[in-house]
Amino acid sequence: MSYLFKSRSEPTPMIPASLQEQLAKINEVRGLLGDLPMEMPKFLSDATIRRFLQARNWSTVHAAKSLKEAASWRRQYKPEKICWENIADSENEARRAYIPDYLDKNGRMVFITLPTIKTKASEKDLIKYLVYNLENLVLNSEDAEESVVWISDFRGWAVSSTPFSLTRESLHIIQKYYPGLIAVAILTNPPRIFESFWKIIKHFLEPKMNEKVKFVYNNSECQRIMGDMFDLDKLESTFGGRNTAGLDIDKYAEKMRRQDQIRGAWTQANGNTSSP
Repeated sequence: MSYLFKSRSEPTPMIPASLQEQLAKINEVRGLLGDLPMEMPKFLSDATIRRFLQARNWSTVHAAKSLKEAASWRRQYKPEKICWENIADSENEARRAYIPDYLDKNGRMVFITLPTIKTKASEKDLIKYLVYNLENLVLNSEDAEESVVWISDFRGWAVSSTPFSLTRESLHIIQKYYPGLIAVAILTNPPRIFESFWKIIKHFLEPKMNEKVKFVYNNSECQRIMGDMFDLDKLESTFGGRNTAGLDIDKYAEKMRRQDQIRGAWTQANGNTSSP
C-alpha cells in the first residue's frame, strides 16, 4: 500500500466564518457529488459532508473526492449491513473493544480498546468489528465533528497483540472513510518495546491524526490529565478511574442489538449472517 508512504502537506484551514457559509460549502460538495446523494442519502447527510469538509480543511474539491472514495468503499464493503450477530466470537471481542455508556466531560463518546486481550478472530473479522464500532460511533455523534475519545491500553503489549498489517489497515479505514470522527486518541501504559513499533506507525498517520495521539503513563501527571477529561467514578480502573465493574456482556449485547435496529442493520432474523 504505497499510498500510505506518500508525503503529505497540510494546507492552512479555511474555516467558514458562519453557518451560512458552511451550508454553502455543503451544497457545493453536493453539486460535485453528482447523483451520489440520491444513491446514498443516509450516508451523505449534511453532518457527514460537514465532517469530511472539516477533515479536509474545508476544501470542497478534496472533501468531494474523499466522499466519492468512501462511497465506493461502502458500496463494496456494505458496512451498514454489519450487525452484532455477524461478529465472530462477539463475547470476547466486546471485551477487547467496546463503547461504554459514559461520555467524557466535553460530552464526547468514548471508544475503549484493549488489544492485549488474546483473540482467535482473523484479521478480516477484526476489521469487520472495527467498522461495526465505527458505524455505531457515527450514529451516536451524527451532528458533531471530532466527537469520539479513543482510549487504548497497551499494558503488556507485544507485536503479536496488534499485527502490523492489521494496524495499517485499521488506520487507513479510520482516516479515509471515517475522517473527522476521532477527537483524541489516548494510548495508556505502552511498554518500551512499543516505541519502535510507534516509529513505524507514525508514517501511516495524517498530520491531523498524529496531533490527536496522546501517551498516558501511570504517574500523577497523567492521572491529573485523565481526571480533567473524565468522571473518575465512571472511568475504568485500567485507565486510572475508580470504576472496577467489568463489562456485562449480556447487557452490552442487548445494547448493540438495539443499536442495530436503530441503524437498520440486517440481523440474523433477516437471513444475512455472511461477511460483507
